[in-house]
Amino acid sequence: MPMKSTQQRYGAVPIAIHWITALALLGLLLSGFRAEDMTDDAAKIGILRVHSAVGVSVLLLTVARILWWVAVDRKPAYPAGMPRWQQIASSAVHGLLYLAVLLMAGSGIATMALSGAGDIVWGGAAAPLPDFRQFAPRAAHGLGASILILLSLLHIAAALYHQFVLRDRLLARMGLGRL
Repeated sequence: MPMKSTQQRYGAVPIAIHWITALALLGLLLSGFRAEDMTDDAAKIGILRVHSAVGVSVLLLTVARILWWVAVDRKPAYPAGMPRWQQIASSAVHGLLYLAVLLMAGSGIATMALSGAGDIVWGGAAAPLPDFRQFAPRAAHGLGASILILLSLLHIAAALYHQFVLRDRLLARMGLGRL
């Protein structure tokens, strides 16, 4: 498979970034919700260490993906016969997903920085974790998680609709099956 996209299929680079990011986001959502209600600081620090490292990785992958589309590659054409409103909705959901990931990363980094938790999680400072809810970016981070879930569900539902109702083999464009 070529690294760059064709008119019919995404290339190896965007496919890899897509699926790695999707799996990482699932892990981030699960670990974030798990850590939210934990009272054991040692266990929570362990989860936050992984959560923040993966979060920064997703931020870097998202920036790389955006740069890839701007500077290196072109997305495939929309499937034949796709109505204009679906094209607009697809572009909007994808753009909002990128924006949600960037805002989630920013609010996560801001929460860690403002709360001083970065020193505890990464620097080994012997202090209890702060109550993250006392910091404004934490509210944005929680809201962002809900928005990210909603957008992801819309994205997945649309892909499954195309694959199984319209039978236009949309998932093959993302490396799942043959065109």
